[in-house]
Amino acid sequence: MDFIDFARSHGIIINDLPPIGQWKRYPTEDHPRKKNGACKYMGTHGFVQNHATSTVVSLWKPDSINQPVDMRAIIIGQAKAEQERRKAQSEAVSKAVRMLNASGYSTHPYLKSKGFDDEQGSVLKVGNDAILLIPMRVGKSLVGVQQIWPDGAKKFLFGQRTSGATFTFDNKGINIVCEGYATALSVRAAMKQLKRRYTIHVCFSAANMIRVAAELEPGLTIVDNDISGTGQTAAAEIGWPIWISDQQGEDANDYHRRLGLFSLSQSLTHSMLGIGVLGHG
Repeated sequence: MDFIDFARSHGIIINDLPPIGQWKRYPTEDHPRKKNGACKYMGTHGFVQNHATSTVVSLWKPDSINQPVDMRAIIIGQAKAEQERRKAQSEAVSKAVRMLNASGYSTHPYLKSKGFDDEQGSVLKVGNDAILLIPMRVGKSLVGVQQIWPDGAKKFLFGQRTSGATFTFDNKGINIVCEGYATALSVRAAMKQLKRRYTIHVCFSAANMIRVAAELEPGLTIVDNDISGTGQTAAAEIGWPIWISDQQGEDANDYHRRLGLFSLSQSLTHSMLGIGVLGHG
């Protein structure tokens, strides 16, 4: 099986080989209007991942070891790709700084739609658009932003680093990892009601939750109840106690808006029994 057929077997819509050594995003059969598919072709091997259905990267190797390979071209291509990757990441950091400096602090339609009418964030006005900016950091270093439009559409900056990147609500307490910003707001509100300290790490994807959790002291994983099971798979790999909605398709913010803050806080209390945090302020 060649690389293109291998990628297609993972639901990725691809017609031509990507440039050697570069991750490229592609639409998928389950989400043809988005680019949830990612491919990286290395000549002698390659990697694919459908982010909507899997938290792991699949490795491709050619069926025949006699397949001709131009190693010089591969080495040159890899070096060029690494240079371009570093350049793109640096440019993304610079752009993130400019965007955050140009933004103001205000409420936003997306936050209101999630039940947080008075919550404020960094909002950048671009023409008629008001874009909510979520700073993303690795350690203390800014690496980019997640942009959120009023209708809930989300986008990272071109070329920015996302692996290991988080936005953190730090109240010097239990580590809590989750995917989305609205989920984190609901969990923060519940923890405040419980008068419990928290450090909530917004990881932006299920796969990134695994990377982030690996560097933290064990805590609680907030899982989106995805139909695909992607969140559940990530939580199982992390190995911490989990909270998950009883309704398929819901995240913690959906649960919060459906049943109320008291119900969410009590449900979180039950999940936290597994890590022995009750009684520690």
